[in-house]
Amino acid sequence: MSEVFEGYERQYCEVSASLFRKCTATSALDGEKKKQRISEIQSGVQEAESLIRKMDLEARSLQPSTKAGLLAKLREYKSDLNNLKSELKRISAPNARQATREELLESGMADTLAVSTDQRGRLMMTTERLNQSTDRIKQSRTTMLEAEDLGVSILQDLHQQRQSLLHAHTTLHGVDDNVGKSKKILAAMSKRMDRNKWIIGGIMSALGLAILIILYFKFVY
Repeated sequence: MSEVFEGYERQYCEVSASLFRKCTATSALDGEKKKQRISEIQSGVQEAESLIRKMDLEARSLQPSTKAGLLAKLREYKSDLNNLKSELKRISAPNARQATREELLESGMADTLAVSTDQRGRLMMTTERLNQSTDRIKQSRTTMLEAEDLGVSILQDLHQQRQSLLHAHTTLHGVDDNVGKSKKILAAMSKRMDRNKWIIGGIMSALGLAILIILYFKFVY
């Protein structure tokens, strides 16, 4: 169902139920108070008619599968509005109390009032269902907001972890540089040690040769 249609429907049910209550209360009034209350009801009827027109336009703009059900419901609301207008006309007539008694006795108004009561009951049930739908929508929005907050929190955690990984990568890169430098130093030291070995070997060879020469000359001469 269209959310726009539901919004108009909720407003109409609330207005209609309020107008029926006002009609019931107004029938017991007299004088200026009654005139003032009737004027308020007339304004409310105009508002209800406007909502009916808006619902009709919205229903006719929808897909056929959805439109059929909404138009059927709209016919019930139009019948309810006609009953409301009849009730307003009745309480607006002079000697409304006496006319009410005569209509109830002579024309079977009791059945009409019973139908109106039944329609008001349906309106109340419809209003309750709409309120329940509104509550479910609010709960869904709350769940979506909570999920959004959770998603933002997860993204922030991932960003922090990414920063930590980048920092660790930078640190490892620095360690690799230090290891490379250490390898170069060790290679240079190894070369120097090899060169020193050859130098020491040469010195020892020279000393040995000198000793042999000295011994030779000593024994010969």
